[in-house]
Formats: sequence, C-alpha cells, structure tokens
Amino acid sequence: MPAKYRASKGAKPRGVANRNLGLEWVIENSDEGVVYFADDDNTYDIRLFEELRKTRALSLFPVGLVTKTGISSPIVKNGKIVGFFDGWIANRRFPVDMAGFAVNIKTIKQAHLKLGKLEMPFTPGYEEDGFLRQLGIDPKDAEPLCSNCSQVLVWHTQVRTVVTKP
Repeated sequence: MPAKYRASKGAKPRGVANRNLGLEWVIENSDEGVVYFADDDNTYDIRLFEELRKTRALSLFPVGLVTKTGISSPIVKNGKIVGFFDGWIANRRFPVDMAGFAVNIKTIKQAHLKLGKLEMPFTPGYEEDGFLRQLGIDPKDAEPLCSNCSQVLVWHTQVRTVVTKP
C-alpha cells in the first residue's frame, strides 16, 4: 500500500496494490483465461472454479456471509441481471463483493488498450465498483453464474480476533 494511504486516518484500501500488480502481470503475460481475485478470508466450493471457466467477458455471482444481509448477489430475472441485493448499495454501479465477480483476460486487455491503464482504485469501499466500471460493460450485460445467481459457492468467512474478559 502506498505510504499516503498507510498514513491516512480511517478505512484503508486493503489489497489494492497487490491486485494491481497482479493485473499488470496478467496484461503483460497472458492472452486467455479468467481473472478472479481469491482471498484467504473466503471459503470456496470447488464447483465455483468450474463456473468461473464460463466467463466470456464479465461474470457476477452471489457471495454469502457478507454485510448485515448475509449475502451480496445480483438479482436475475429471465437470465439477465436486473439489480443487486447487498447490505451496502451506496452510489455503486456494481455493488458487489470482491469475491463476487470474474473477468475474462480478453476483456481486461481490451479495457487496458482503450484506457491506456487499468487499475483498481485506492478508494475504500469502492475498489470493486471502480475497477468494474473501467471495463465498459453495463451491469445488465454481465453474465450471471451459479445457476442464475441462485447458488452460493463462495462465502466471506473472515476470521476476527474476539477479545474476552477473564
């Protein structure tokens, strides 16, 4: 994380520098495949990785155990994404969890060529939205995976230290 963000007060944009380095490597070294930002505080059903292979441009899917709602998910009607269910929609065009999307490398490379640069922003709470907006894909045109977003195959199982009094 750049020093100016480490020194700032409040929420920190965690993992962004690592993701940006990963994107840079993919752009320079890969021509096909799918990028998924897996994390050590998530739990994955092995079937998720079969689903990810289906990503042609941008795919979205539910993530369990996030926010006060317990789930973050695209809302799908007749096979198309029509909205989002998430505990924090805010002013995000893509109100999704980091574990709730995958991008085809061809899509990443097209966006990079068009923009000259493709990075996840160092903006706490808006990392996913800021990155996905750069792809030039409308949320309704994203591909709903996991049986039209009816199955949860990834859970945000973040471990936190609980302090108890003796």
